[in-house]
Amino acid sequence: MRTRMLWMALAALAAAPGWAGADSANLQVAAGRSLVIDYAGDIARVAASNPEVADAVAVSSREVLVNAKLPGTATIVIWSKDGLRTLYGVTVEQNLEPVRQLLKKTFPDCNIEVQGAKDSLSLTGVVPSQAVSDRAAALMAPFAKAVVANLRVVPPGPEKQVLLRVRFAELNRNAVTSVGVNLLSTGATNTPGLISTGQFQSAAVDQIQTPVPGSGIAAISKFAVTDALNIFAFRPDLNLGAFIKALQTQGVLQILAEPNLVTTNGKDASFLVGGEFPVPVVQGGANAGAVTIIFKEYGIRLTFQPNITEHNTIRMYVKPEVSTIDLTNAVLYSGFTIPALASRRMETNIELGLGQSFVIAGLIDQRVTEQLSKIPGLASIPVLGALFKSRNEQKSATELIVMVTPEITTPVSREDLRPQPEMPKKFMPLVLYPGGARLDGKPPAGGK
Repeated sequence: MRTRMLWMALAALAAAPGWAGADSANLQVAAGRSLVIDYAGDIARVAASNPEVADAVAVSSREVLVNAKLPGTATIVIWSKDGLRTLYGVTVEQNLEPVRQLLKKTFPDCNIEVQGAKDSLSLTGVVPSQAVSDRAAALMAPFAKAVVANLRVVPPGPEKQVLLRVRFAELNRNAVTSVGVNLLSTGATNTPGLISTGQFQSAAVDQIQTPVPGSGIAAISKFAVTDALNIFAFRPDLNLGAFIKALQTQGVLQILAEPNLVTTNGKDASFLVGGEFPVPVVQGGANAGAVTIIFKEYGIRLTFQPNITEHNTIRMYVKPEVSTIDLTNAVLYSGFTIPALASRRMETNIELGLGQSFVIAGLIDQRVTEQLSKIPGLASIPVLGALFKSRNEQKSATELIVMVTPEITTPVSREDLRPQPEMPKKFMPLVLYPGGARLDGKPPAGGK
């Protein structure tokens, strides 16, 4: 009560004309710290308006020790022995230096300022994203009852995009070997006939005329040649013919697809280069027996999802697939021919640097098909038995290689030149005339 009355008296004195001659100063100190006031004269008495915020103690005849306790404001009055009075306005702030160091270490690339009041902290500055603003506010929560994050978020620039350059290379080799002999008799030893394994088509009996007994006319037989194979020989004097098939076929098929695909960071992208084929589907339930058509996709497909890491590398999930229609394994159902699909697909996760490539190779498919036909008994005759055998051998080897190269790209600005397709030939020049324009260079009707 006496202290309150004392400060009421000090306030009255401050309003009095005699108080105007007193000196005054403003001091700032952090909570928990102290400072020393060096007074010009000998000190007679010291008083503090709010000892809970700041307390003042005269430690010598001309030195006053001020201890800052809690954030707030207080007034310290010093009386000298010669009758002078000096007022000191003390502002006690929170000790924010540890907080500032914590923010600087946690967010070294951000300019975040912190100010404190009695029970709250205020954050100001510029941050690159809202996530950084939320993290800074959460980091300051243990240091104050209330945290106000008045941080300005910089508008994000163009999002990074990933360009995926893919190369599909397929090499298909095949070799076919066919060997067979078919013998034909048009009447040798009065016996027309045909000896064949049936594997390769050669000839068929078209007509046989037998002579009338006692007429002296020889028998007449006719054969229709549907496939002369690749070697045909006939001896009319012997009434004997031979059809020989001896072929070797080699083929090479090369397929190269170079699709490019662009997507933003962390988003899925896919494309398909191919087509669709119809597949009949029998319905059930109330529409049992009805046939509807659905379409199945085939061709070269690629699905990928890129993610740009903090190390400026690209981590992505890639799923390439190559499928072709396989008519050799087709299914015939109710008059419909349903083809099969020969598919090769891969699925992998990989991390690459800019400009680096990875290759998926070793997808080799080797097949050998051999068909052997022979006539029992005759095919076992030494040396001559080869004339009564036929063989067809097919070999195929397919290898697929997939090469993927990711790159980080940015959107094209207005000043940049737009990419244009390259045409193998120039277009016909456009010639302008007063009456119009023509592409062939001739003036329009009535023009000169």
